[in-house]
Amino acid sequence: MNKSELIDNIASAAGISKAAAGRALDATTASITAAMKKGDLVTLIGFGTFYVGKREARNGRNPRTGETIKIKAANSPKFRAGKSLKDAVN
Repeated sequence: MNKSELIDNIASAAGISKAAAGRALDATTASITAAMKKGDLVTLIGFGTFYVGKREARNGRNPRTGETIKIKAANSPKFRAGKSLKDAVN
């Protein structure tokens, strides 16, 4: 499912226009992004939790040359599915 299909499903399920559903989806993703940017958890009970994972700095290897390179520490967005979502897909 892509974004436009998701907007269509939201609009039909909520009984609103596609434009309103698109604005709602954009506002939701922007709010989740802003919260994660601050390092906050975003928990949707039954659906799951969006959080920021920390990756430590490490050594890697350039596959082309074989030389060792340093990979910087980084933050990574992560999602942990909730019980209801896990049960729905199993």
